Amino acid sequence: MKSGHLYLCGAMALALAGIPVVSSAQSNAALAGINTAEGPRVTKTVDSRALSALPHTHLAVVDRSTPTQSVDDATPMAHLHLVLQRSAQRQAALEALSAAQHDPKSPKFHQWVTPDQFGQAFGVVDADIAATTAWLRSQGFTVNSVFPNKLEIDFSGNAGQVKRAFHTTMNRYTIDGASHIANATDISVPSALQSVLAGVAGLSDIHPQPQHVAIKVGQFDAATKTFKSNNATTSAASASPMASTLPSGARGLVPYDMSKMYGADQLYAAGITGSGINIAVVENAGMQPGDWYNFVSQFGLFGYGGTFQEFQPQATGFTTCENPGTGSDAGETVLDAEWATGLAPGANIWVATCNDTPTWPGEFVAAINLINGANRPNIISMSYGVSEQRVDPGSKAAIDALWAQADAEGISVFISSGDSGSNPDFNGQTIMGEGIGANALATSPHDTAVGGTDTADILDGTTSTYFSPTVNAVYGSALSYVPEIPWNMSCGNEVAAKALGYASSIAMCTAYEQPGFQGEYPTGISEASGGGPSSVDGKPAWQTLVYNTANDQSRDVPDVVLFGGSYGGYTWAVICTQNEPCSPNFVAPTASVGGTSLSAPMFAGIQALIDQGMAAQGGSAYQGNAAPTLYALAAQEYGSADGKKPPQGLAVCNADSSTKEARGCVFHNITRGGIATQCWQQPPFTVTPDCYVYAQTPGWQYPWEFGLTSTSTTTYNATTEAYAARPGWSFAAGLGSVNAQNLLWAWQAYLK
Repeated sequence: MKSGHLYLCGAMALALAGIPVVSSAQSNAALAGINTAEGPRVTKTVDSRALSALPHTHLAVVDRSTPTQSVDDATPMAHLHLVLQRSAQRQAALEALSAAQHDPKSPKFHQWVTPDQFGQAFGVVDADIAATTAWLRSQGFTVNSVFPNKLEIDFSGNAGQVKRAFHTTMNRYTIDGASHIANATDISVPSALQSVLAGVAGLSDIHPQPQHVAIKVGQFDAATKTFKSNNATTSAASASPMASTLPSGARGLVPYDMSKMYGADQLYAAGITGSGINIAVVENAGMQPGDWYNFVSQFGLFGYGGTFQEFQPQATGFTTCENPGTGSDAGETVLDAEWATGLAPGANIWVATCNDTPTWPGEFVAAINLINGANRPNIISMSYGVSEQRVDPGSKAAIDALWAQADAEGISVFISSGDSGSNPDFNGQTIMGEGIGANALATSPHDTAVGGTDTADILDGTTSTYFSPTVNAVYGSALSYVPEIPWNMSCGNEVAAKALGYASSIAMCTAYEQPGFQGEYPTGISEASGGGPSSVDGKPAWQTLVYNTANDQSRDVPDVVLFGGSYGGYTWAVICTQNEPCSPNFVAPTASVGGTSLSAPMFAGIQALIDQGMAAQGGSAYQGNAAPTLYALAAQEYGSADGKKPPQGLAVCNADSSTKEARGCVFHNITRGGIATQCWQQPPFTVTPDCYVYAQTPGWQYPWEFGLTSTSTTTYNATTEAYAARPGWSFAAGLGSVNAQNLLWAWQAYLK
């Protein structure tokens, strides 16, 4: 027999001999009483001529694109990941353990596992891994390693080997104006292996993107306490008619402001600063350490004792993380590291950065290695995003499995919800958006998705109530919590429309599009906090606890929100970069930024305060996924989803409430505004799903049509727009933002 076609695998031999392959005995309390012993599932001869297709293992966007050329067979494809699929028995056991780990009444509460224990209990059995790696080698691939979780096999080869082994063609496509490679059809594998394989991660090079707006550079004006733009070009938002009545310049928020707004400053006074807690920000590019030290020095954070280190994490026995290079200073990395410190000034910041492989984004290489390594952080923050529509099932399975493993190990994972409203593919420059969706990285039931808000004071005309006209010694001016609305820079912002004198967002959008009717369609703006239902992951039980949660079967995002940006580009967060270092009194040009890339590391900072606070009371410094506890606390405040518990806290805890009682709320329930953004299409060539059309270019054979994202293409109102904020939970703002001090107190009380 030719080994490339037919061989008897070790797993089958063991099965025929009647010798089951079982997990070794576990000493960890989390696994006590959990029986995940099972024999191999690969029990037939692995025949490369007897094939089964793995459904939906190519990208839908490929079907709407024309290949420009095929990928040369000799093209290297290094560090692909063959994603394995655990059995239904082990999947059920994992979910049961996860629920118990988050249940204060369970003996398994906060009993975490190690990567090796996770792999033994919830991975694929060794015999099936042996069968799979043997088949990969028979196809000419190099098997680099099997991760400790026993769910991913790192292997390398070339495009020709991929084509022959997986029976698909690798092509180049032009997608959103850029060249990408992807497999043209679903992959096929030997039928004997089908039950243990979920797919191959890395066949497509459409990678997640950082979730922040372009960095703004401005010169501080001491007279107005704002930054005057130094950017060569002005954003469409600030140049458009709809921003004409907003203040000039830009307000730069600093750590003092954020800590005051979200109640973290009260914890600092009690010694809760995140001390002893490790926050890892995972990145695909590095930064200059001097930026972070400049940030903590400029804004008075040195005295809290936080630390900084930048390194390339390696999983146990692995060397897959390569240095992206010295001397780099990526804006995303700077933002994440500095603003995790901004809310947790005593925490240890780990900048875990790996170079992109040809097939796998560096931020995931970093996350995989951290979660499967010997030295694991308490918290991971990831500020990248890509639509579920542009992630193949193998990669999505790998993402979800990774966050489930992190949760089982006690690591809290925070992911940006996205920066394009309810349509994560629409970026204001393309018409290839797939409609309503969600960030694929954030829709696992084992992470916490963080969206973005805008301070409402500018549009409400109440700035003097919430901000001092002068800045203090650390350049802060916030006086208290500031009412919030969902971050939305587009003309779909209903609060902005009313503030600027329009009857509705449709009226403002229609006025905004008028210049485009002269022959050029406008650039358009789609920047807004991300939110929407998953098309892959089902709704976890904890997301059904709260009043007004979506009546669907999907994992919905976001879970919580913090400041992300502002309508008209007026308010941003200051960062210190190599090119724009922060200087005393801001005498030099200063950089600022926004987006849900800001929101996620800030919430990671708040979680560090929770972790330290719990450890101080004898609890665990590892809290696992924050979402189950957040929803349980929100149900206490807003009422339950079934209505049996009256939502008495809804009015009191409204983000616009100024009552004395509101000071005791854990959450700020955001009920104004929404995240509906612009969309457009040019029928019959392109039709964008979930787009309510309000205008079109006249006189063209195939006119451009402009719209707002909506669940209805014929009606647009508060019920159909995608999406409006509302009492309780919403796609626009999740559970709302938080008061860190009240959150810690409630967390401690709930978990006693």
